[in-house]
Amino acid sequence: MPIARPLRPLLVPALAILMVTVSPPMLSHALAAETPSRLDVQAETELHVVPDRATLNARLWEHTPAIAQHKGSTNDPDALREARDRLETRAASLIRALEEVGLERKAINAGSLNVQPEHLPGERSAQGERETLVRTRLERPVRVQIDDLEQLPRLLDALTAAGVDALDGVSYDLADRDGATDEALVKALEKARHKASLMAETLDIELGEVINVNETRSPVFQPQMMAMSADTRESAPQAEYRPGTITIQAGVSVSWAIKP
Repeated sequence: MPIARPLRPLLVPALAILMVTVSPPMLSHALAAETPSRLDVQAETELHVVPDRATLNARLWEHTPAIAQHKGSTNDPDALREARDRLETRAASLIRALEEVGLERKAINAGSLNVQPEHLPGERSAQGERETLVRTRLERPVRVQIDDLEQLPRLLDALTAAGVDALDGVSYDLADRDGATDEALVKALEKARHKASLMAETLDIELGEVINVNETRSPVFQPQMMAMSADTRESAPQAEYRPGTITIQAGVSVSWAIKP
């Protein structure tokens, strides 16, 4: 009878152990070869621009006579017509006054008529109860577009002389918003490139091509409202209007490859 020879089972486990031991360094080396070294830089900038355009908002209004609420409706056709006629007359006078100081008619926008009731406290009765008065308010907004800021003092004087009931202020803008936005973005990119060059020189590395660019902050307008100061020359206050500047912020993130 043939004698059975013993098997050699240690070869397979030993080979398996060898494969497990060798595989991680090889995988790490392959990943390292596929992942380039890179330099990531973020940069933000602010651009301060003097505005060259302004929008002025004012309002005119008229009221119907106030009557006691218990006496019926305030929608008296005659009272409403008279109040509207007064309002339209004042609006026309205002437009003429603005044109006389050099403003073109197309730059003046008289908004739609707004009609709303208003409740007012009346006198107390003998029983101590306070009656409620009701009237109707008719209002017209007026919006003025100013492309020459030198006109602003004269326009404000004209509005005051015309007796506007409310002046809601002046908001400043830029005629070329896109150009200012592009300039802010370019400055942010230039700042990122400067930072990357400075870091590369300090660390003694050489930058390769740009491999990634992101806009981290879209350009945002931060307009300044009108500021006024009084100068009492010749014993008469003279208004001085300072528009300030419009601030545009922009931010970017740029990544460069580092040459080996």
